[in-house]
Amino acid sequence: MSPEILTILMFATLVGAIALGHPLAVTLASVATLYGLIDNGFNVPALLDLFVNNAWGIFLNYTLVAVPLFIFMAQILDRSKVSEGLFDALYIVLGGLRGGLGLAVIVVSTVFAATTGIIGASVVAMGLMAGPALLRRGYDRGMSAGIICSSGTLGILIPPSIMLVVYGGLTGLKETSVGNLFAAAILPGLILSLLYLLYVGVRCAINPDLGPPIPPEERTATAAQKISMTMKSFVPPFSLILIVMGTILAGVATPTEAAALGGVGAMILALFNRKLNWEVIKQASVSTARTTAMIMALFVGGKLFSVVFLSMGGGDVVSDALLGMDVSPYVVLAIMMAVVFFLGMFIDWAAILLVVVPIFTPIAMDLDFNPLWFAMLVCINLQTSFLTPPFGYALFYFKGVAPPEYTMGDIYKGILPFVGIQVVGLVLMIVFPELITWLPSVFFGG
Repeated sequence: MSPEILTILMFATLVGAIALGHPLAVTLASVATLYGLIDNGFNVPALLDLFVNNAWGIFLNYTLVAVPLFIFMAQILDRSKVSEGLFDALYIVLGGLRGGLGLAVIVVSTVFAATTGIIGASVVAMGLMAGPALLRRGYDRGMSAGIICSSGTLGILIPPSIMLVVYGGLTGLKETSVGNLFAAAILPGLILSLLYLLYVGVRCAINPDLGPPIPPEERTATAAQKISMTMKSFVPPFSLILIVMGTILAGVATPTEAAALGGVGAMILALFNRKLNWEVIKQASVSTARTTAMIMALFVGGKLFSVVFLSMGGGDVVSDALLGMDVSPYVVLAIMMAVVFFLGMFIDWAAILLVVVPIFTPIAMDLDFNPLWFAMLVCINLQTSFLTPPFGYALFYFKGVAPPEYTMGDIYKGILPFVGIQVVGLVLMIVFPELITWLPSVFFGG
C-alpha cells in the first residue's frame, strides 16, 4: 500500500476513533499499532522494538521532570486561595469603571496564569469567584463568560506553561529550548491580555449595560487603602513569578530546577495564607500524580503515532504536498495554522502537539522560518483550542462551576469575540515576529 493511501487512512482512522469518544492516549497508540503492523508486514517483534525504544526515550527526557513540578505548584496555589485576595483588591480598585469588574478578572487571570500554567485551575477558580459576582453586578452573561474563559486560557501560554515544557521536550532543538520558549511567550501572552482589556474597556464604554460600574455608595475605600490592598495581594504571587521566571531567564536554574523552586514557593505562600496542611499536600500530590499520568500517557501514545507515521513515509507525503505548491511560504504557513486551528476544535492540545510538531517543524525549517517563531505561533494558535466549539475545554470547565443562569448559548456567544481577538493576536505575531524573538535574544543572545 502506498504511503499516500496509508497517510490518508491513518488520519481518517484517528479522527473517526476520536469522534466515537475513545480515550485519546489509547486511540493514538492503537492506531499506531494497527498501521505500524500494516506498514511492516505484521512483523510484531520489529514493531515492539520500535515502540519500546521510543517510549523509553520519553521517560529519559530530563526536561519533562518539570511537568509534575509545575503541576504541583499550580495545585498548591489553587488550594492556597492566592488569587482570591488579588481579585477582592482589584474589585475595589477597578470596580468604579465601566467594565471594571471584567477588567479585574482579566488582570487576576493574567497574574494567576503566570503562577499556574494549567487552564483548568485558572478557569475554575475565576468561574467560582467572578462568575456569581459579575452576574450580581448586572454584567451581560455572554461577555462575562467570554471574559472568564478567554482570560483563563492565558495559563497555557504565559510561562511557566506546561504546554511550553512539552513543546521544548518534543523538538530537542536548541532554538526551542524551554528557556527560549518561556522568554518568547511573555510578550505574546501580555499582548493578548492587553487586547482583552482593550476590548472589554471599549465595549463597556460604548454600552455601559454590558458592564455597569459599582454604585458610588459602595466605593468607600481611600486611595491609600486601595494601594495597600493591591500591594498586599499582588506582591506574593509576583514574587513567586520572579523566583520561577527570573532564575530561568538569568540562567541561574534550568526550567526543572525553577519548577522545584516554584513548588517550594507555592507551599510558602500557602503557609502564609494559613492554607497549608497535610490534607492540602495530599490532595495536591494526588491531583499532580493523576494529571502527570494523563499527560505522560498522551505523550507515549502520541510518540508511537508520530514514529509510525514518519516511518511509513507520512511526513514526506505531507511535506511534499505543502512544499510542492507554487505559492508563497506564508500561504503554506497559513495552511499549517489552519490545520492546527481545526484540530483544536476536536482534539486536546497535547495530542495536537505530539502529532503536528514532528511533521510541521521540518517543513517550517525547510521554508527558512525561525523555529522559535514558528513554535510560538503554534502555541498561540493552540490557545484557541480551549475556546472553540464543540470541544473547547474552558467552556465546559466554566459551565461546571458557573451559576445556572449561564447557559451554553450564553457561553458560546460570549467567547466568539475573544476567539477573534486571539486570531488577531496570532496575525500580529506573524506580521511582527520581533514580538516573539526579541526577549529570547535579550536573555539568551542570538
